[in-house]
Amino acid sequence: MSRCKLIAGNWKMNQGLSQAGALIKALKAELDSDKTCCSANCPELLVFPPFTSIAAVLPEAGGCLQVGAQNVHWAESGAYTGEVSAPMLKELGLSYALIGHSERRQYFGESDESANLRLRAALKAGLKAMLCIGETEEERQLGLTNCVLERQLRWGLSQVSAADMSRVVVAYEPVWAIGTGKTASEADAQAAHAFIRSLLAQLFCTDTAEKTRILYGGSMNAANAAGLLAQPDIDGGLIGGASLKPADFASIVRAAK
Repeated sequence: MSRCKLIAGNWKMNQGLSQAGALIKALKAELDSDKTCCSANCPELLVFPPFTSIAAVLPEAGGCLQVGAQNVHWAESGAYTGEVSAPMLKELGLSYALIGHSERRQYFGESDESANLRLRAALKAGLKAMLCIGETEEERQLGLTNCVLERQLRWGLSQVSAADMSRVVVAYEPVWAIGTGKTASEADAQAAHAFIRSLLAQLFCTDTAEKTRILYGGSMNAANAAGLLAQPDIDGGLIGGASLKPADFASIVRAAK
């Protein structure tokens, strides 16, 4: 089955309002220089700017370019100082919410259970959701990769229907490869993605598993993107540092074609 590639850029806590506006314009110029965004086989593009910079990025969205939020709370409203709800994001005009990123789990205590609550809230509000899962270096060395992936996926997608899965993207981000310069080999990345797809078939059905996009999110860059994206179960990338460099990000988008 042919799944449309998705290249997403997670800007993390980078790019203030003026910087974000300049970055998204530079990225679009880079892509427009060779009509990358105008071709029939253009992958979908998505950026996750910081909350404070969304206003500078949204006006540039449209066509194959979408904008998402780096996090979302599970409640629609209430006494949750510092949080942002899914209806607020939807009203703002965002398309996606990033759920369960490893940095949210590591630094802010987010759990499999809270990731599930956030994901379901995003879907209820009409957003699409990108669920991040992945093992630490210690878990990998102990041979627990598949156990961790299965636990995170089963918890994260609890009470999510097969119909809802049309608005869910899964991002495999080996924690040991995020921001470290390390990258899973093409074979190892493919094996993890194939395992995730087999789990989706168990949780839902083969058809749902085949339609769900699974992205690789561990230090994908301009140099290794083509090899990773050529793997049959890798449907795109969740890009960190390289998404802040227009030429590099555009190179990854071209590799996805």
